[in-house]
Formats: sequence, C-alpha cells, structure tokens
Amino acid sequence: MDISAYMLQLGAQARSASRVIARANTHAKNAALQAIHDALLAHRSKIIAANTTDVDAGRANDLDPALLDRLQLDDARFDGMLEGLRQVIALPDPIGEMSDFTYRPSGIQLGKMRVPLGVIGIIYESRPNVTLEAASLCLKSGNAVILRGGSEALHSNQAIAMAISVGLVNAGLPASVVQVVETADRAAVGALITDSEHIDVIVPRGGKGLIERIMREARVPVIKHLDGNCHVFIDRDADQAKAGRIALNAKTHRYGVCNAMESLLVDAPIAAKLLPILAEAYRAKGVELRGCEQTCAILPDALEASEADWYTEYLAPVLAIKVVSGLDEAIEHINQYGSHHTDAIVTEHYARARRFLAEVDSSSVMVNASTRFADGFEYGLGAEIGISTDKIHARGPVGLNGLTSQKWVVFGDGQIRQ
Repeated sequence: MDISAYMLQLGAQARSASRVIARANTHAKNAALQAIHDALLAHRSKIIAANTTDVDAGRANDLDPALLDRLQLDDARFDGMLEGLRQVIALPDPIGEMSDFTYRPSGIQLGKMRVPLGVIGIIYESRPNVTLEAASLCLKSGNAVILRGGSEALHSNQAIAMAISVGLVNAGLPASVVQVVETADRAAVGALITDSEHIDVIVPRGGKGLIERIMREARVPVIKHLDGNCHVFIDRDADQAKAGRIALNAKTHRYGVCNAMESLLVDAPIAAKLLPILAEAYRAKGVELRGCEQTCAILPDALEASEADWYTEYLAPVLAIKVVSGLDEAIEHINQYGSHHTDAIVTEHYARARRFLAEVDSSSVMVNASTRFADGFEYGLGAEIGISTDKIHARGPVGLNGLTSQKWVVFGDGQIRQ
C-alpha cells in the first residue's frame, strides 16, 4: 500500500464530506446518530468478538496492564458507549448558534455564529470506545473525521467503523463523514499530521511519546492532552471521612485512566493521624506507596520517592505521597510537577478552597470531589473527544463546543464605511 497516496485519498474524501455534514440540519444529524446506534446494536456480537481477538493478542504480546484495561470492551462498556451516543443525540446542536449581538454606531448589527472546524484527525491508542465517541461528537458538531487507532485495537475499531458506515449510509449521509484508517503502519500518522491541505485540526489521545511526536512533527493545529499527573491535596481542615473516600476513589476506581490520582498531598498537621488510615485502605487494594521523607517516617513500609516520581503518570496501582506544610506548598508542588489536567482539594475551609481554585493552573480544579469526575460523560457533554491541557481554544473535556469555532457575522441595511 502506498501510505501517502492512501492518506491523501482519505483526506480528500473527508474534505468533500465535511461540506455535506456542515450543511446538514439537526434532524438529519440526529437521524444519522440514531441509525448508527441501531447498527451498533445489530452488530454487537461481532464487535465484541473482534475486541476479544484484540484483547487476546494484547495478552499474548504482554501489552501493559493499563493498556489492556483501556482496550477491553465488555458488555458493560458497550452499553456505556451506547448511552454516551444517546446523550449526544439529546444534546443541543451548537452549529448556527448566534450570540453576543450588538449595534455599532454605523448602524450595523454585529455578532458571532458557531461553525464546524471542518475535518478533524484523531489519533489514539487502545481505547476502541474512542472510535464511537469521536465519530458521534464530530458528526453532531458538523465535522468530518479521520480516525487512526492503535494497532492493538485494529479489529475492534474496524468492526465499530463498519457499523458507523452502515448507519451513515442508511441515514443518507456519505460514509466518508467518518473514516477509520485501515492500516497500522506508523507512516499513516506522519501523513495525517502533515496534511494541512485537508485536515483542520489534530486531536491526539495516547501516551506521552505519541503526543510529543505529534507536537514535534505536526503541520496542522493540535488540541493536545499530554498526560494526566493528577493530585489530591488533603487540607488540615478537611473532613477526614470525606478525604478518605475521595483519596481512595481517585486512585483505585480505575488505574489506567488519565483522571486517576497519581500524587497525594497531605497537610502536615494531620499527616500522622490520617496517613496510616489511608495506607491501610491502599494496602487492601494492592497499591504500592512511595513517599517523601516525612511520609516514610510515618509509613515505614512505604518506598522512598524519587524526584521522577513527582512527575510520573503511573496508570498503575502506585501512588506517590508527599507531606506538605500547607496550602502554599501544595499549590506550588502541583503547578511545578503536575500536567495541568485535574487537581482536587479536600477542605471545609472556604477561603483555602477559593485560593486553590484560583491558583492551581489545571484544566479541571475540584473541591471535595474525586478527580475521576473529570470526564465528558460526567460533565454532561455526552462523550468527549479528549481532555485538553492546552489554554487556547478548548480546555478540559472537549465536547461539542470544543469542536467548533465562531465567526463574526454582520447584518446591515445598506451601510457603507465613511
């Protein structure tokens, strides 16, 4: 296969399809999403069988446990995909929405209209549910999309893509509105991220190495999510029962996800009392603890944390713990070592909570809640295209509005500029 020619063909087809989907009304887009839903149900057993093939191959190839977890598409996760799709159907259509209207002294009326981005290229690893989430959000927001999944999920992605194509055609839209790259050749990624003629934006979802490569080589704008080094800070005025529930859930609900807590910060005045209680709960879950000098003095079985541990997204049952002298040190630590993804404070002190919200430089900042809530589904976005740690255009979970832009619109009645 000539990868370059193949990818250019996909790009040209997507550009053509983007013009069709951009002018489709809400009824047509929702009808297509419902047709995709019905096709997925009809092909459910084939999709899960294809996923089983991928999971078995992953185990045989010693795929990392976190990636295996992300790869798995069981009945519960399949139902979750369908629920996310139904939520997208129910969401308001942002396209054509007009806002911020004002009259200028010249008599013209000026405002903004929300429009699609055009053609979106999405590059991701392991998680086959991303194929449907990305397709549904791009379609509802009037964009065409090219999806390039990882080789470990090739069969799953192709099975899902087949059902999506059936749904699109049944609804009278071009199948090329959603295209899945059919090769695992890494050259396809290079071709996609440099096709500035056909691709308007790239959204990468994967490991740090993949994101860094895309940031280095892309000639197309990128909405990036580098990694998820998330923190929970337990303040001296925390409700300790709340703190225990939040700290345990944030770490152990699921390990291989970007919104799992990787570092726990505990305020010094409560560390000696609270850490042994938390450590017992973590040990029961099989979590390895790595701590600062003060942590290790309180928890003798904790391993000594290295400087690298404070930067690490483990995606595994490993937790770094640091005792801090108060809110200032917690904020400083998070802003230095964190990835600007999601960070939480547990406290009953209103002023400290407000300072934490204002000063922690992350896309989601929480008070008295688990970092696991940083998710498009939980935020009511239906599904998400990813979680952006950028500051420009989209930040945090990227839903429908994040896949649009706004253009200025002007209404006049014969005015000319003097």
